[in-house]
Amino acid sequence: MCGGFTCSKNSLISLNILYIVVASILISVAVYGRAASIVTNLQIAALLIVCGVILIMISLLGLVGAVKHHQVMLFFYMVILFLLFLLQFSVACACLGVNTEQQEQWAEQGWQKESNVTRTKVQDSFTCCGFDPIVDKRIIPPTCDEKVKLRCCPDPNIEGDCQCPYCMNKLRSTINYALKLCGWIGLLFSFTEFMGVLLTVRYRNQKDPRANPSAFL
Repeated sequence: MCGGFTCSKNSLISLNILYIVVASILISVAVYGRAASIVTNLQIAALLIVCGVILIMISLLGLVGAVKHHQVMLFFYMVILFLLFLLQFSVACACLGVNTEQQEQWAEQGWQKESNVTRTKVQDSFTCCGFDPIVDKRIIPPTCDEKVKLRCCPDPNIEGDCQCPYCMNKLRSTINYALKLCGWIGLLFSFTEFMGVLLTVRYRNQKDPRANPSAFL
């Protein structure tokens, strides 16, 4: 019977193994989100990384609690997992709720705060020169590397003036993609955590048929 003690136990063990895989994916996606933007200090992506690390630790606690049917471990596992669900759900909604204007403001603030070394790295990574005409007037942008210019305009005989695109044009789409990816994956995985809470509540209140009846809490 699937609703029995053994089924609940095996389901909870399998779910926690899934959580470890999910946490690894979540951390990888969040790291991509931070690396892809480079100049933008995406604290939202950092929170997803924290959620992933906590989820791995909680999964280990849940595995031990499920195997031993330990009431105290299962209680703390259930409470912490529910709090993690709330945090991850909020962060995922925040990722999906960021509009284009806010993304551009983050990118501009990050560009102005970073050093010329980081700006040069961005230009080389995204094959672009400068941030945008308005920001470049307020700060002294780093000189665009000749290799970058050559990648932008590989044909020296092209008609007209060939110019590299501004980095804002490249960062806009990258930041938007990273946030949406983090948001949807975080939102999807957060519901599996809520399922884990419900399963733990049921399993914790079930009686182990092999245990001493007087030992059941």
